[in-house]
Amino acid sequence: MSSKKLRIGGVATGAPWTMKDPASGEWAGHFVAIAKALAADMEVELEIQETTWGNAILDVQTGKIDVMFGMNPTPKRALAVDFSVPVYNSALVMICAPDFNPTTWEDLNKPEVKIAVDNGSAHDQVASRLAPNASISRFRTLDEATLALKSRRVQAQSIFWMGGVRAVKRDPSLGKVIVPKPVFGSTSNAAIRRETDRTFKDFLNTWIVYSQGLGLVRSAVIESLAAVDVTLDDIPEGVTF
Repeated sequence: MSSKKLRIGGVATGAPWTMKDPASGEWAGHFVAIAKALAADMEVELEIQETTWGNAILDVQTGKIDVMFGMNPTPKRALAVDFSVPVYNSALVMICAPDFNPTTWEDLNKPEVKIAVDNGSAHDQVASRLAPNASISRFRTLDEATLALKSRRVQAQSIFWMGGVRAVKRDPSLGKVIVPKPVFGSTSNAAIRRETDRTFKDFLNTWIVYSQGLGLVRSAVIESLAAVDVTLDDIPEGVTF
């Protein structure tokens, strides 16, 4: 509040969560829209610092950013930062090559199965926990992991459903979105620095619940999905939103 700035992290290629237009430099995505509303209610300026899903927790810890939306709480992350209440529920899926048809996590948990993830992300941590026997290839960014699937260096990519549906709609040659059973449900939260003073954390939690009740969160998500040609009808069976 003293600086009159709210700094959030943005992943340039993180559509529909966050995305940066390479030509104009403008940021969009539902977490950008949500952060703009948060900053407006705080009467401060929103500042977006570019980061990656893998580096975001460190950026929160070191004070480079104040809030990182879109973080799935994992035990490893919870040792380093605090998390807000859930912004919304999410589910992990696999984008699978056309000739690869797993239906369960057991089908994926085999040494001959090759899975791409973006290093250090929740996609990485969850896939590593649920399919520890698979051959997991780790890439620097989400797009690099998708490219590995497109070139068939791997058979599947671990990703949350919004990103998976968007990727396949943009490039159907990737394959199809499969929801492995049992469905792994997670939440999308905001990560903040762990501090003795809980004022900001308590405020953020109150604001998120308030904004959910107003429909702000849902409308921001639906608008961001529409911007990347995804509708609610595209939600895979077994996934709730």
